[in-house]
Amino acid sequence: MKKIAAVLLVLVMVLALCACGSSAKQDAGKKTLILGTSADYAPFEFMYPDDKGNLVYGGIDISVAQYIADYNNMDLQIENMGFDYLLVSLQKGDFDMVLAAIEETEERLQSADFSDPYYTDYPPMILVKAADKDAYTSLEDFGGKSVGAQTATTKEEIVSNDMPGANLVSLQNVNDLANQLINDKIDAVVLDGAVALQFVANNGDLAIASVDLGEAYPYRVAVAKGDPKGLLPGINAAIADMLEKGKVTEFSDFAASLEDVWQEVSAE
Repeated sequence: MKKIAAVLLVLVMVLALCACGSSAKQDAGKKTLILGTSADYAPFEFMYPDDKGNLVYGGIDISVAQYIADYNNMDLQIENMGFDYLLVSLQKGDFDMVLAAIEETEERLQSADFSDPYYTDYPPMILVKAADKDAYTSLEDFGGKSVGAQTATTKEEIVSNDMPGANLVSLQNVNDLANQLINDKIDAVVLDGAVALQFVANNGDLAIASVDLGEAYPYRVAVAKGDPKGLLPGINAAIADMLEKGKVTEFSDFAASLEDVWQEVSAE
């Protein structure tokens, strides 16, 4: 009887170990959601030092992406890339989704599908030197001026289509654009409103021109054209839950709390 009991005990231990192994395999098999972003666009995406001094990603879009991943029981992996390559890489399958303060346009709909809106920023604004602010009261005042915009953004279209006579200067990184403005290499920069306001808050030599550029368009999550991975239903469900709970305000406040330590990081 003792031998039988010992055998039964061994079997129970083996079954318990198998069960634990099965659970570990299930955890290890948790799907990963790969986010493509451009971490040079505070307060939407940037990097900051955590409690251990390691640089980690933060910002409104990063918090939204994490919420989407958690809601769908997935791990989030973040990849940093220049904004102008994000949708190309998305189509190639390098990412599962893109969040980068990106708006839906007819041109972008040719290569990507978009989620329901999750955030609407301030309208676009024109960043100028504070000393020159009074010289710009209309779009026509930028005729003959060099006006910067981030490559492949809707801000390029504003300069080209709505600012008659302006000379477009496209750069990949918004910090480079701001530095060009500060160093008198260009005369103005068109940016999303919240980003422009951050530059003004951090540099007393910069100001917002009193010129109306129209309404703001909402930001959305981009996935590959045709949604081949079937991600949009889960993304939209997460966005609906997030908005119902007022989480975006919380994400915005958290991003603002990091203003003194955030770093806008260009991709290699």
